[in-house]
Amino acid sequence: MVPDSHSDRGCPKCGHEETDVGEISTTGGGLSKMFDIQTNSFTVVSCTNCGYSELYRDTTSGASDFVDVFLG
Repeated sequence: MVPDSHSDRGCPKCGHEETDVGEISTTGGGLSKMFDIQTNSFTVVSCTNCGYSELYRDTTSGASDFVDVFLG
């Protein structure tokens, strides 16, 4: 069996295991867009090596849960 360069853990793109976690807010549609009201909030988990990022709709759980999902 040939070893895979990417393990089951780490960035899905490059396998790196360090992340940067941030947040973004966006407008929805209709009146919220017209009045620039930020109605959607997301946690962004990005690989510090290649920049690959995934968005997770914000819930009440902490950012560490999102990192666990991103890294596998």
